[in-house]
Amino acid sequence: MDAMRLIEASRCALARSREPASLVAEVWQSQALAQAIGSRLAVAGPPELRGEALGLSELSGRGCAVLSHPPPTPQEIRAAKLTTIGDAHDTLLGLGVLLGEVGIALVTVAMGADDEGVYWQCMEAIDAADEARDRVLEMLRRLAARARDTPEPSGTRPVC
Repeated sequence: MDAMRLIEASRCALARSREPASLVAEVWQSQALAQAIGSRLAVAGPPELRGEALGLSELSGRGCAVLSHPPPTPQEIRAAKLTTIGDAHDTLLGLGVLLGEVGIALVTVAMGADDEGVYWQCMEAIDAADEARDRVLEMLRRLAARARDTPEPSGTRPVC
């Protein structure tokens, strides 16, 4: 499945979640998707993104690991359905929005946490999501720089 479809499915599922347990489950799914996208870009993405993409994958993996949430079965993991990234720029824009929403969801869970352990897990997961989003933004900057530095093919410039 295309990354953008999975990002949109994750955003919708996160928005529909109301209970802390379901929010945490959707945060886990979103972090797993960010990890998969990062891994895919690290291996087969544009060369200038590969280092940041590897960092994204590692940070998102940490975001999954800090949550005491029973992992879903392999059939339930949305990220396992990732088959193609499509346009890296669009995918990264969508992923950045998703990671921002993940942070907001985690703040909601942390604010309502009765257990100090849950609170601190949320804080660590917020840090991981924020750092992952920073990696996404850096990759978008690199794509923009590449686009500025790439000359237009001859014959396509407008004549003034």
